[in-house]
Amino acid sequence: MSPTVGDNVGRLRRLRGLTQEQLAEAAGLAIETIQKLEQNKPGSPRMSTLRAIAAALAVPTSVLVGPRVASSAAGAGTDDDEIAVGLLRRALTPARGLSGMTVGGVSTDPPTVRELQMSIAGIDRIYHGDDYASALARLPVLIGEARSLVDANSGDQRAAGAGQLAQAYQIAGTALIQLRRFDLAYHALSLALDVADESGDELIAASVVTTMCWLFLRQGRFDEAERLALATADAIEPRFSRTDPTRLAVWGWLMLRGSAAAIRDGRANDAGEMLDAAGAAAVRIGEQLPADVALRMPVTMGAFCPVTVEMKRVEMSVVAGDPVTALALAGRVPPGSGRATSDNRNRHQLDRAWANAERGDLVEATRILSGLRAVSPTWLRHQRYARDIVTTILTRRRRPVSQELAALADLLGSGS
Repeated sequence: MSPTVGDNVGRLRRLRGLTQEQLAEAAGLAIETIQKLEQNKPGSPRMSTLRAIAAALAVPTSVLVGPRVASSAAGAGTDDDEIAVGLLRRALTPARGLSGMTVGGVSTDPPTVRELQMSIAGIDRIYHGDDYASALARLPVLIGEARSLVDANSGDQRAAGAGQLAQAYQIAGTALIQLRRFDLAYHALSLALDVADESGDELIAASVVTTMCWLFLRQGRFDEAERLALATADAIEPRFSRTDPTRLAVWGWLMLRGSAAAIRDGRANDAGEMLDAAGAAAVRIGEQLPADVALRMPVTMGAFCPVTVEMKRVEMSVVAGDPVTALALAGRVPPGSGRATSDNRNRHQLDRAWANAERGDLVEATRILSGLRAVSPTWLRHQRYARDIVTTILTRRRRPVSQELAALADLLGSGS
């Protein structure tokens, strides 16, 4: 059964993070109008009403009245994921015509640079809270606002806006990679690099490169990921005699990307050297990051810290197929997570689960995975690595399938 107009309005409202009251206020309508529409009560809404709602949701009216908010695409995403990707695709690939003319897109009044910084930080938090659909659904408005700031200004203000627009594109690319929309992610990151150049801030551009390297890693393009990471790291190499947290963090992430590529390419020594270099940068920064640095730092760069590096040491042993060393190193990871992102914390737990499964402790591996299912089910559902671990457990078990294991298999689509 195709979604109704009311279904579309309700779903988009929730993805934007709005209550019915907030949507009604933004659209200049009575709350009863929104309630009646979302409850699919008899009677067709006026086109003027739909135009007002569409404007408040920052989407074309056609998105509300179409049989589907977004066409389905191949993949394991939820309906909300598909809708959000469709909305973002419109912002990243606008209809183009002669002389660079574009139609569609979100038209907004230019915000301040500070407002953009706060919006970017907010969406970054939503993404790392594993609510990918909501993060993606908010990005078209953010991208439109950042574009309007760039278009409305010149000089330093335009450059500052370009830096924020680059980071908006970078978050888009990051979330799209997580959902395995690799081609669209590459396009978003290419746009980010273009406007990062206009910002004149090489660290913003280098930060985008770290995400591009992650994309290449996910695609198995290890040699390109490593060469790109090292070339960019050489271009921004920090002076360790002078603490510059932003430069050290971006450079450290590039070393981590290069290390991840090298170990996957079978070169453990090179991977270890790059990981040690990243560790030195993390120690130089320390566990505490000044608040002002965190705000102006390119997105996710502030998560670079000694704990993150130690987690990557465990990952390196896992990729090398050495569960004994992986578990020994995991035992040395501090109990606190430092500034590590939820993605890296969760990946570390998967590495621990894999190592335990390989060592024959299927109960502990299942316990770790069940913990992830409890705290990060959305993230876990998108991980093929997790599916492989569960399949291994199912294949090697000698006991009947427990409730915990059955729930994991159901979530991940694993079979015995």
